[in-house]
Amino acid sequence: MIVFFKERLAFLSVPKTGTTAYEKALAPRADMVISDPPMLKHAPVYRYNRFVRPMFLKVCDAELELMAVMREPISWLGSWYRYRRRPFMEGRPNNTFGVTFDEFVLAYMKGDKPGFADVGSQLKFMETQPNGTGITHHFRYEDQARLRSFLEERLDVTLSLGQENVSPKMELALSPNVEKRFRRKFAAELELYESIP
Repeated sequence: MIVFFKERLAFLSVPKTGTTAYEKALAPRADMVISDPPMLKHAPVYRYNRFVRPMFLKVCDAELELMAVMREPISWLGSWYRYRRRPFMEGRPNNTFGVTFDEFVLAYMKGDKPGFADVGSQLKFMETQPNGTGITHHFRYEDQARLRSFLEERLDVTLSLGQENVSPKMELALSPNVEKRFRRKFAAELELYESIP
């Protein structure tokens, strides 16, 4: 999570959406950077609302706008699948070695997910809270130009981005049946992604 107080903006860090590269580039410009532990770095809207928002509201009498990046849902799962196949993951309980992408997605669709497929939900991460706290500015991971332009204009900066936490390259495709089941079960997630300009 990166906070820019003067601009009244908090950039929430949805996992596997390239936000670590933005965090690294914008850290010198930010007023607050939470880069560790992961449960705070990747604090979803509900955690921001419960712990971070009250601090700014009560101490500074300030309400921040929230921004977040969303990745196309199947691509997002593919990134997690590849990320958990990095060499050092071998032998660890959450690795995806010996698991096909179809098996990974089918496991993700279960109510009680096995550890290797328990990667959260972008929809749940960005869910608007009962008090109205939600994402003000949504961006597609696949439209880096729009995201970059917004940040450069809003923060009056010129960004120079590197690549961070890159998953191993691998061609992935779901079988038609698994993709159909996924699209039916996660229609709301796909709908949110499609609604982002």
